[in-house]
Amino acid sequence: MEYALGFVISVFIGLTGVGAGSMTTPLLILLLGMPTSQAVGTALIFGATVKVITTPFYWKRRQIDLKALAYLLGTGLPGVLAGSFLLGEFKSDWVTAFVGLTIMSISMFNLFRFAPSTSVDRKSWLAFVGLPIGLEVGFSSAGAGALGSLALMNLTMLSPAAIVGTDLTFGLVLNMVGGGIRAAAGDLDWPVLVKLLTGGAAGAIAGLLLANKLPSTKLKFVLCVALVGLGGNLAWKGLSTAMGW
Repeated sequence: MEYALGFVISVFIGLTGVGAGSMTTPLLILLLGMPTSQAVGTALIFGATVKVITTPFYWKRRQIDLKALAYLLGTGLPGVLAGSFLLGEFKSDWVTAFVGLTIMSISMFNLFRFAPSTSVDRKSWLAFVGLPIGLEVGFSSAGAGALGSLALMNLTMLSPAAIVGTDLTFGLVLNMVGGGIRAAAGDLDWPVLVKLLTGGAAGAIAGLLLANKLPSTKLKFVLCVALVGLGGNLAWKGLSTAMGW
């Protein structure tokens, strides 16, 4: 099970830049019954490792915008630090519900926004969205891919490939920082992580090979539809347990 999950998630990460936290965390909770904080920590490290494999290919192709990346990281790093420490301050059921609602909301919003729609380059505005994205990543592991790509689509004039490459690099740094904090706190399932990464290494390569052959916009649409249902299921699970329904 874990090998297959790692492979499928990594294929989507390599193709679209989305899925590291949005897919991994809810699947670990729903399919493997993993505690929320542990699922978040495992998802962060898994996402960082997969992005270590995929990101250099985008660097080599010069599909990463350093200026946009600097704006995002300038405020995103403080955000992920704050979010990582906040995770341990809330009851697990409420965190599960929050993660589910966040994933569902992000995915629903992304269903309507797939292509760059701005005619003006507003890269400096990325500094204002980096903080909440970082906070969300540290708290739930989700957001760097979906929210980061959404911000880049609407605030820059980057090509789709450059959006994916820049977003992957942004997510890599946030995942490494947030995952390191969660690992230090003991919120990491090493046996599951190893299995995810074993399948994920092959999936990451497969995603890169398919990146120039398959339409990433259509893949993102399919992924977001699936994540709406996945996030809704997770939110209901957390709320029903927390409220005793």
